[in-house]
Amino acid sequence: MYIQPIIEGQYFHIYNRGVNSENLFKEKRNYYFFLEQYKFYCADILETLAFCLLKNHFHLLVYVKENVEVPRKDGNGMFKLNASKQLGHFFNSYAQSINKAHQRTGPLFESPFERKLVDDESYIMSMIYYCHRNPVHHGFIDNLSDWEFSSYHPILKNDNSLVAADKVISRFGNINHFEEAHKTFNIQSDLEKYIIEF
Repeated sequence: MYIQPIIEGQYFHIYNRGVNSENLFKEKRNYYFFLEQYKFYCADILETLAFCLLKNHFHLLVYVKENVEVPRKDGNGMFKLNASKQLGHFFNSYAQSINKAHQRTGPLFESPFERKLVDDESYIMSMIYYCHRNPVHHGFIDNLSDWEFSSYHPILKNDNSLVAADKVISRFGNINHFEEAHKTFNIQSDLEKYIIEF
């Protein structure tokens, strides 16, 4: 089976779900912990343009930074980060925490995690919409602004602590255009050439 390599200097849609469609988020605090762990393991190597967390799956739209080096833990020189490895560390850490907290064993996520190269601007824009409208698409809510666990609200607040809100806003021109675009986006027609499994 071919696995798309994660390439520096490119945009990717990273997504996955629980094994056998099991919930990844057992309780509300798990959503926050997932984002904290993601930031800890991946913020240095991935620039996040959009995200959405649902009960049994998640979506991330990221840009893979180039030539990222961080100090070694032992203090001897620098270490070049690898995006695939950092994502693996993140998923393992989160799964171990959930297993411990909920007395479960075995894998939590399907493996390997899904990744798709996002190779043109219209695809990037469609993925931003898709991430934010995903809870509506799955019938959890009627209005995308009612979902707490996506990047929609941080972007509206221009909060760059986890998502590159300023860069997303600049793609739309301004906040008003960002909001209006989300009201008119149609998942079926605008994403028909980008098949997404979940």
